[in-house]
Amino acid sequence: MNLKKFRVTGFRSVTDSGWIDASDVTALIGENEAGKTNLLLPLWKLNPSGSGEINLLDDMPRSRYAEMRTRPGDHDFITCIFELDDAERDLAAKHGADREKTETVEVVRDFDGRYGWKFPDNSDFNIYDAHEAAEAPAEDEDDEDEPDRGPSLSSKLEELLPKFVYYSNYGNLDAQIYLPHVVDNLKRDELSGKEAAKARTLRVLFKLVNLSPEEVLELARATGVTERVNQQGQRVSVEPKTDEQMQADDEQLRMRAALLQSASTKLTKNFKDWWKQGDYRFRLHADGNYFRIWVADDRRPEEIELESRSTGLQWFLSFFLVFTYESEDTHDNAIVLLDEPGHSLHPLAQRDLSAFFDNLSKTHQIVFTTHSPFMIDADRLDRVRKVYVDGDGGTVASSNLAMNKRKGTDKGAGATYAVHSALNLTVAESLLLGCTPVIVEGPSDQHYLSAIKNILIAKGRINPKAELVFPPSGGAKTAKIIAAILMGRDDALPFVLLDGDATGKQAAKALKDGLYQGSKDLVFTTDAFTSDLTDSEIEDLVPAPLLIQVLDRLERRADQDFEDFYEGSKPIVPQIKAWASGEGFDLADDWKVQLALGVKSKLLANPDKQVDDKLLELWTSIFKNFS
Repeated sequence: MNLKKFRVTGFRSVTDSGWIDASDVTALIGENEAGKTNLLLPLWKLNPSGSGEINLLDDMPRSRYAEMRTRPGDHDFITCIFELDDAERDLAAKHGADREKTETVEVVRDFDGRYGWKFPDNSDFNIYDAHEAAEAPAEDEDDEDEPDRGPSLSSKLEELLPKFVYYSNYGNLDAQIYLPHVVDNLKRDELSGKEAAKARTLRVLFKLVNLSPEEVLELARATGVTERVNQQGQRVSVEPKTDEQMQADDEQLRMRAALLQSASTKLTKNFKDWWKQGDYRFRLHADGNYFRIWVADDRRPEEIELESRSTGLQWFLSFFLVFTYESEDTHDNAIVLLDEPGHSLHPLAQRDLSAFFDNLSKTHQIVFTTHSPFMIDADRLDRVRKVYVDGDGGTVASSNLAMNKRKGTDKGAGATYAVHSALNLTVAESLLLGCTPVIVEGPSDQHYLSAIKNILIAKGRINPKAELVFPPSGGAKTAKIIAAILMGRDDALPFVLLDGDATGKQAAKALKDGLYQGSKDLVFTTDAFTSDLTDSEIEDLVPAPLLIQVLDRLERRADQDFEDFYEGSKPIVPQIKAWASGEGFDLADDWKVQLALGVKSKLLANPDKQVDDKLLELWTSIFKNFS
């Protein structure tokens, strides 16, 4: 099952979050106290991996607690829509469901802990009373016997429901670890908070060492003489060991040294493959009751205890251990929820963490909260959901990242500022890091072109010498301002790609007659690439069937599908506007962005299905102009 979207209702500060679309990596960004954590917790409690029990006093909205606590089963707190894979749809078909109507399944959970299931496209089908068809009874069996119908489809789906793994405290390791304390804590199951997180990290660390803490403790206690503790708590020697005993001790010491050296080498090598902020070397050392972690690097070759290094390094090491080694067991068929990951890290290290999420998302969906622009990939704003407090004091999430004002107050202004900062960082990188900027009109153009770029690079169609970035100018008329700013990098004018509509053509002419008078070949409109089609826009460079499919799914208010309205010989954007007007509804202010996000997601998920060779050739010819 793949999580497509979720909705939180009546949980802590959340009255109704609205539907929150989920992708491979979903970033919930908002100010402090916006309620971001209260969107992760109900997801976790849908099907938690370890703890995550429903607590009525803590989880019900305090203002409604007296009303809701008497009938907890009447109140759902989380609703999720999952996309089913072919095997899961086959399972549903075996239980009598129409396979064509089982693309998605909806699951809810109430405060009584009960689950509710339905197929959104076939809500009349009873999942609870659906059983796999039984084989016909043998001739010698009594036909009157009731056949064993087996488990219901709802119970089968519950078994397949992904686990949710939640992390909020990552259990930073100390430099000096007292082994007897570790041995005791790892046997306890009532630990909570930081102690539980630290115990989890230590368990993973000792798994890496391929030893139990008891064995490390025993090996570390080998000495040349036997000792005892007197009444004053002092160690006193009692009797020298024999040569045979000392030889056995020496063997233990050598074994301990070899094991720890092997583990140190393994930790250093694996960590180096993941962390790009320094070339660190780790040494694990056991001495008596204590286990220590020493760290050195090229800038500071002398070994220093881990606890004396930066908080960011301590956090990253603990995070690395948990995700690299613990995930082998506990993250199977799991969705990972991360609350404020990397908040103590340097901005460049936060970028590394964001890149790690891309790799982790190949096997696990990730939902994380943040308020840092460095944790936002400006090329993947489709992953970002803005979290804010609405006018009624409830937590709300939206994929509309624009700044909205209502009743004189900013609606999610803090979250929007972080998104704008991420975009500004992309522009700054094009200035400072030698990227190749291509100015476009708006964020929807940026989404389309970044997806096309990634597909062309993956297929080996283009190999740009510098990273291609697509800073949006906020409209054709302001492209000149952005171009002048970017020109300050090295006195070289950036590329400009504008729509072929009247506004775009007018802006392109103004640029060529003015700032680009000597570099007219750097300014393009989409009409240059759309053959006989004029007044085109970026959308006309994208597969029309895919645009139509996404649009008809997004906009269900029309009686007539846009698919039946569309004419292939005309630009698609004016047709969408005319269709909406004819159907009697207004398109949302951000409809182009929402359409772009949906198209981009499907393009990147399966480009071979959506793009033919002719379109690939067209895209390649366009992007070769930017080299």
